[in-house]
Amino acid sequence: MRVSEPAREIPQVDVRVGSTANALQPISSAERSLAAGPAQWLALLVVAAAAIVADQLTKQVVGRTLEVGESVALIGPFSIHHVENSGIAFGLFASQTSFVIAITAIAVGLMVWFFARSGRRHPVLPVGLGLVLGGSIANLVDRVRLGRVTDFLDLDAWPAFNLADMFIVVGVAVLFGTLVLADRPSQMHGARDGDTALQRR
Repeated sequence: MRVSEPAREIPQVDVRVGSTANALQPISSAERSLAAGPAQWLALLVVAAAAIVADQLTKQVVGRTLEVGESVALIGPFSIHHVENSGIAFGLFASQTSFVIAITAIAVGLMVWFFARSGRRHPVLPVGLGLVLGGSIANLVDRVRLGRVTDFLDLDAWPAFNLADMFIVVGVAVLFGTLVLADRPSQMHGARDGDTALQRR
């Protein structure tokens, strides 16, 4: 009578998808999506709408209060100076309205496309991009409707600008800081994995 041998355990194969800095750490085949969700879209629209309303209201007040060329001194070198600009921020590309409109429209489209794909990359991203988007749309509306924008914030040594220009500059700064902070955890994680691998050798 033949005694059957005990069944051998079949070793489990650890299947990994892709690669990581740490070869011992598997990657999930379903990565978390960074695409913008309803909450991110809502935050973006609220910030952009607020920027547009604030910019348009201040331009209306300046247009009704001061004639073109008039100014009111406030504090030190800062004054309210009503000027009209057919170019982009700080007077660049003046008298090229069609070109500026086309470039602005393309930039707005690219910003929306980027946000649709990466809206969840960082919680502050909707704020930064909302400011840039709102400022760009606010000036775009003026160029399409009037062929120019109203500038009124004057610092003497700097070309006059408006709230939309300021929102764009602040938004770009926020975006830069946001993207740097969003990439830092992954860089730190990669460095820690590299240190662990060296210790195991």
